[in-house]
Amino acid sequence: MEDLIASAKKEVLIEMVKLAQKRGMSGSKGTWKDFLKSYDSKFGSSLSDPARRSVESLHEFLKSFTKDDDLRFFEKVLQCYSNRDEVEQIKKSSPDNETAEQKLVRLTYENPMYPVEYSFPSYEDEWLTIKPRKKSKAMKSTEIIAIDCEMVLCEDGSEALVKVCAVDRNLQVKLDRVVNPNKAIADYRTEITGISAEDLEGVTYSLKDVQKSLKKLLSHGAILAGHSLNNDLLAMKVDHKRVIDTSYVFKYANMPINKKASLSLLCKAMLGYELRKTGSPHNCLDDACAAMKLVLALLEGKIDEVIAEKFKEPEMAKLLVHRIPANFDSSDLKSIISGNFSIETKMDKIIKNSTYKAYAIFKNYQEAFDAFDNLKGDLEKDSCGRPQKIVTFNLDSGLTGTLCVCKIYSEDYVGGKLTRKRLIEDDASGETKKLKTDQNPEPVEERETHLKEIDRLKQELCETHLKEIERLKKELSERDAQISILTKLNVALARKQGL
Repeated sequence: MEDLIASAKKEVLIEMVKLAQKRGMSGSKGTWKDFLKSYDSKFGSSLSDPARRSVESLHEFLKSFTKDDDLRFFEKVLQCYSNRDEVEQIKKSSPDNETAEQKLVRLTYENPMYPVEYSFPSYEDEWLTIKPRKKSKAMKSTEIIAIDCEMVLCEDGSEALVKVCAVDRNLQVKLDRVVNPNKAIADYRTEITGISAEDLEGVTYSLKDVQKSLKKLLSHGAILAGHSLNNDLLAMKVDHKRVIDTSYVFKYANMPINKKASLSLLCKAMLGYELRKTGSPHNCLDDACAAMKLVLALLEGKIDEVIAEKFKEPEMAKLLVHRIPANFDSSDLKSIISGNFSIETKMDKIIKNSTYKAYAIFKNYQEAFDAFDNLKGDLEKDSCGRPQKIVTFNLDSGLTGTLCVCKIYSEDYVGGKLTRKRLIEDDASGETKKLKTDQNPEPVEERETHLKEIDRLKQELCETHLKEIERLKKELSERDAQISILTKLNVALARKQGL
């Protein structure tokens, strides 16, 4: 493992350290910031951006990890970069022979988020890594299987697979099964999944059965396609090398690379049809077919990868609901928060004591803020300075507890006279300019950008000071040499005059 890390490019090392930060990983010398405090006595953790650290410091931090699970995780990250290098080599060695299918695999690999979102813990129990039977032919296969899954929220705070559908290039159904999670379910998310408790009665098809079915479909080197496919692979606990992720392949012009379009929008913008009516639950089979149709349209040259600006999805106003108990059904938010809104559950990070978060999504900021104002609860600020309320609930089911509802701002809110230009204002008392978090908190993205800029300025300032110190040292040294020469000349001249 040390040899692999030592030979990795700096950009790869930077991503590995960032992933370690995001996952809260600690080596023998602690977390990244703990490591910096002991490694660098001059700057310590004040300069924590891995991109501004030397290759040697990145190496030393990564070498501090010795646990098997940590090493296996880093190995998976390196494998993702290896996949990327491999398809690049194929393109360079035979640019005219790159198939259209292989190009879409390459575009997926080239997305900056690929190493982050596809570094699966497939070394853990219950995971299946699909390896082609004939490796030499696997990279040449043009067979494609498109897949989509639905997940439920379990009482232990995890997500579990509850439905899986797969189709081939002819849109023939290869898999369409309801899956028994074999766990206590806290939230069926029926408004999204379309699955209820009655649908699982008598179902014996399990996660292991799903994996066996996929192994048969993919073991000959077939490409697996889907929209935000990493989420489906996580749910199925399957690691497969050749993938096409339509959320990566399609992109907006003049937009950040991580700005993803929804499958519904892609169907409307690229294929000219509505995937589902607003508020309707997902149809797993329809979504798998939609992903395949998008891939086929690209392969046949009917569309390109750029989404027209007119199809840009509007920024919706959201309230963040967090610290939700794992046994709380997200649909019960309708009885706590007033107004007309949809619910988007997020389980990307399990919080201690098995809680999760969700978004209440409104049509506009005014409706979202009215709903927030109508909430009964203690008003405070979250860790980012945004207004939030601690709400106590007592449901008809008998479940009681508390959760937090927070205002968030993703774009300028013109209707409510909130603009980013007004984030920092002179205080009425004449004090120094400061951020008024109680009225208009800085967006998280902007806050992170500001922190990075501060780190960059610190680095530039330190480098400038060090260069100036070195220049002055050199100048003093030169002057000392000149003084020494003049002294010697004076002594010689005095001796000559004395003689």
